[in-house]
Amino acid sequence: MFSKSFNSKIGKIFINPTVSERFHGGLRVKNKNLYKKKPLITIITVVKDNPKLLEKCILSIAQQKFRNFEHIIIDGGSREDTLNVIRKNERHISYWISQNDKGIYDAFNRGLNYALGDVIGFVNSDDTLNKNALKILSNYLNKYPNKDFFFGSVKKHWGILYGYKSWKINFTWNFYSAHSCGFFIRKQSARKIGYYNTNYRYHADYDYFYRMIKHHKLDGVGTNKNELFGIFNRGGFSSKQKFKDHIYESSVIRLNNGQSKFFVILSALAKILYNKKRLDKYVSDIFDIIRYIISY
Repeated sequence: MFSKSFNSKIGKIFINPTVSERFHGGLRVKNKNLYKKKPLITIITVVKDNPKLLEKCILSIAQQKFRNFEHIIIDGGSREDTLNVIRKNERHISYWISQNDKGIYDAFNRGLNYALGDVIGFVNSDDTLNKNALKILSNYLNKYPNKDFFFGSVKKHWGILYGYKSWKINFTWNFYSAHSCGFFIRKQSARKIGYYNTNYRYHADYDYFYRMIKHHKLDGVGTNKNELFGIFNRGGFSSKQKFKDHIYESSVIRLNNGQSKFFVILSALAKILYNKKRLDKYVSDIFDIIRYIISY
């Protein structure tokens, strides 16, 4: 189980004074007294060379009806075309910084450090936020003051994902709507969990949720289907992984978090059988996967 939280910096860095003016900026650099109202919501966007969709993402966040929020952009060392989109929209961005990182989950962790809000969420650069998203979230924050986290409904290319059923995490990862656009957590609760485990390349969010729910026993709630937070677009980071890699890494996450090998094997087989279109292609790998889990 991942135990290195190193969460002492979450929400405690205002700007990075060591970075050149060419590679950071935003409203924070000009005004240190931006946020006085509560609750403040932080939205973190991570990006690497995505100029075409990034501006649409930024503007969808800027149009929020609930106005007490900040937008942090963590850029992974993009080329000038992406940086120019960020600079063009600086008036909508609380803080942005461009540095090389070790991948998307390292960028998430960097974003957490700059999050001054009472509540933190992520909207990836491929995705967009519904203009009523933060207003709906604000209503839920007031209605459920003791809940640690919230899952808003999210539209994907094939339908709308909504709701939250914690018991499903024991055998499937389809227990929530989406990480990008849909997931928001109170900062005091995020500090209990710590950072995303960068040892995982594709699904550190699965591990984060498992620790959040099973180990830290945090409590959350999902919105209704019609309370749409955002649109999760195809073509992002998660869509680029191979199905086999998904099975292997999601199995390792379960094993590292203490689940029995028997249930992990059942979960892997169920995932393979559910994806019948891929079954013929991966039938020869089934026994390799089982052997891998048993010997892990």
